[in-house]
Amino acid sequence: MTYNFDPEKWYDMEKSALDRRLQKGELSRQDYRQELDALDRRYEEMLDRLDGSYEIPK
Repeated sequence: MTYNFDPEKWYDMEKSALDRRLQKGELSRQDYRQELDALDRRYEEMLDRLDGSYEIPK
């Protein structure tokens, strides 16, 4: 099985979506900050889960 998930690309796409919502006025600055904080937490949790899972044991 090949695992081609790119967490950095995922984060960039999610942040871009938040940026667009802010620019369109769909989010206030405060809501944007809350959504961005939640995104950052999800990203860090994801990296923690992915860390080392791809290594082949010796």
